[in-house]
Amino acid sequence: MVCLASNACAFQFLPANSRIAKVRVLKKITVLLVDDHKLVRAGFRRIIEDEDDLIVIGETGDGAQAIQMARELAPTVALMDCSLPGINGLLAAQRIIALSPRTAVLMVSMHADDGHIAQALRVGARGYIVKNVEDIHLVSAIRRVVAGDLVFPAAIMQQQERKVPPPRTLSAREREIVQLIAEGKSNKQIAAQLGLSVNTVAAHRGNIMKTLRVHKTADLVKYAIRNGLAGIA
Repeated sequence: MVCLASNACAFQFLPANSRIAKVRVLKKITVLLVDDHKLVRAGFRRIIEDEDDLIVIGETGDGAQAIQMARELAPTVALMDCSLPGINGLLAAQRIIALSPRTAVLMVSMHADDGHIAQALRVGARGYIVKNVEDIHLVSAIRRVVAGDLVFPAAIMQQQERKVPPPRTLSAREREIVQLIAEGKSNKQIAAQLGLSVNTVAAHRGNIMKTLRVHKTADLVKYAIRNGLAGIA
């Protein structure tokens, strides 16, 4: 976790008008970087800090720390990876939005499928971009979510406009449980970690299997690996 105690305002000195010099204070867009790969964070930082109106005020590779930092720093934008250790990115995003409503969450991911994108929209993210996006598009996306725009693929937005629900996907909580199952944890261990009852975890597990149309724990692990919720040991 890295926090930067940096002034988020820049001063621009304008030409003198008669004998009086005017000073305009430009408030910068503050960004919290959340990605478990240091090289990715470094790349995003370089892109962001090349812009006069953007500044990185903190970074972390952990979902729980991201929630804490968003609460303490109240960034303008949280740029978040969907796949994080511990609390996954989508669940962390949902909690950040609840704790810091003025923070616009922009999800980034290697996955471009409609299921991931629809889930990001469902938890309240303002946008979703893939990690191979060009620099100019990343900067534009940050500015657009701050302006109040939704930055999602056209097909997903058309579904919203027609009020056609996207295909059923796992909720943020269900994805968290899949992640813990893939880590080898039992229902009892998951219940203890998440503060749930064992029966509630078992019910979630049943719903997850029904949604994914699988019948074995091994299939859940495969799903977790394919969708970035678990690594390959």
